[in-house]
Amino acid sequence: MRLRRVFRLCLGPELITALALASVSCGSSPITSSRVEAAIGHNFANLVHAQLTRTGLSPLPVSDITVAASCYRSNGGTVGAGEWVCTLVWHGPNQATLHDTYDLSVGTDGCYTAVVDAAESQLGGPTIKMTDGTTVRNLLYSFDGCFDTT
Repeated sequence: MRLRRVFRLCLGPELITALALASVSCGSSPITSSRVEAAIGHNFANLVHAQLTRTGLSPLPVSDITVAASCYRSNGGTVGAGEWVCTLVWHGPNQATLHDTYDLSVGTDGCYTAVVDAAESQLGGPTIKMTDGTTVRNLLYSFDGCFDTT
């Protein structure tokens, strides 16, 4: 009993409370590979549709754009906020199979920023040149999104 009292006096009530809260909050993360994959796949399909529309290419309904995402944590895990890598396999307007890899930074709130690995991408750089010569932002180069973590 005396040792416990000495332990409490040395640590202080603030530290004991912080440790207790930290141990309670340690559980399974709502940030999972399946949630990240579903979110980026859906978001990417919507962006492909928007990109085709704004560039004047043949429109393609979002429902006709198939995207399969495979995501993992950079550190090898499949759960938690932090750095992720996602490979997207999708079918473009000409039905050719395309592969693109994105680096994601995923927050604890389920929001993420995705940036394409430009060295291996066929999507172009941060901007694209339109047929009329104007330069516009490439919607597929980098984008943000969020998903439900509840």
